[in-house]
Amino acid sequence: MRGLEGRRALVTGGARGIGRACVLALAKAGVRTVVAYRTKDQAVVDLDVELAEIGSGHRLVQADVTSAEDVAALAKQCEDFLGGLDIVVNNAGVISHVPYSVLSDDEWDRIVRTNLDGTHRVTKAVLPLLGNGSSVVNIGSGTADAGVPTLGHYAAAKAGVVGLTKALGKELGPVGVRVNAVVAGLVETNMISSYSNEQRERLAAMTSLRRLGKPEDIAGVVLFLASDLARYVTATTVRVDGGM
Repeated sequence: MRGLEGRRALVTGGARGIGRACVLALAKAGVRTVVAYRTKDQAVVDLDVELAEIGSGHRLVQADVTSAEDVAALAKQCEDFLGGLDIVVNNAGVISHVPYSVLSDDEWDRIVRTNLDGTHRVTKAVLPLLGNGSSVVNIGSGTADAGVPTLGHYAAAKAGVVGLTKALGKELGPVGVRVNAVVAGLVETNMISSYSNEQRERLAAMTSLRRLGKPEDIAGVVLFLASDLARYVTATTVRVDGGM
């Protein structure tokens, strides 16, 4: 990807799934990275090893994007370790399936705090580290457009991410900061790990490509939006859903 060598990136929710694929793709393109994760587990240990094999210039930081204190410390780590940022990938997210009639306020708040508030909180905290030519990529979801039963809270949060993306893209454009969103379809991550084979086959049949997405499918578009190839692309969304 043209223009990525030597750049500096922050990826939230970077230990697994789409986030992990983005981290590895960026690292292999020569980008130095700070990777935020919420809970330390084997996936974090494995990623640390894999990044070390790619090269130096990477740091994993434990941070909860719902915590103002954690996010402030995360931004400080980016400043101290990288000296600034050229790329931000807001990927951290949580999901749950709850019928709206029994959806509690606590569960609504949990989903919105991570998916929408977390995106806002991280972007606001690192804004002073972003200069002319920087790129912010927010990970959205096709559920915000499609409307999926039992996912009202998640869809609302992700719709908010798209709205925030478009507003910030226009507001920050004059200072050279691009903001875009990747609207992901059904991707093979932990979020659908509980689905049966029958459910997966049924969902795959809903796509033009007749398969579920892979995290790397999303990461490729994130790299494009982060690179100079997308230097005239901002305040927009790119659907990556296999033609659903």
